[in-house]
Amino acid sequence: MLTSLQNFAESFPEPVQWIAIGLLAAIPFVESYGGAVIGVILGLPAVVAILVAVIGNAISMLLFVNSAHAVRARVRKGQEEKKARKYEKLHNAFDKYGIAGVSLLGQTILPSQITSAALVSFGAGKQKVIFWQLISIVLWGVLFGILAGLGIPVLRSL
Repeated sequence: MLTSLQNFAESFPEPVQWIAIGLLAAIPFVESYGGAVIGVILGLPAVVAILVAVIGNAISMLLFVNSAHAVRARVRKGQEEKKARKYEKLHNAFDKYGIAGVSLLGQTILPSQITSAALVSFGAGKQKVIFWQLISIVLWGVLFGILAGLGIPVLRSL
């Protein structure tokens, strides 16, 4: 999968490969950390790779949060919410660690887009979810971008 993602980004002309990195980072499971690494591998300056990966992931997460918030508002308005436990593990983590804990560590379980939408569906405040998800996206992107810049192989799972 990493090869396919790199090939996609390399298919863009060099001056605009940063756009490809932003698009890749918007994909769940690639995230800011994957986009930052791919950008560094392609030869973009680490700061640019991290920045566009964070922005791409953040935009995607915002779309998911706002969509989940709108759906939850409609469901609550029209009928009493059913207590579906589709994301039992994530919901238990939410109960135990709160918005901040799940946002910062949730990317080890699910992509930020899915985690953020699930948090909103559990009843967490949209603005708090956005705040903590943005912090998480930046931290994960910076961490993996720096590791890739140092030459440490960090994306073996892609």
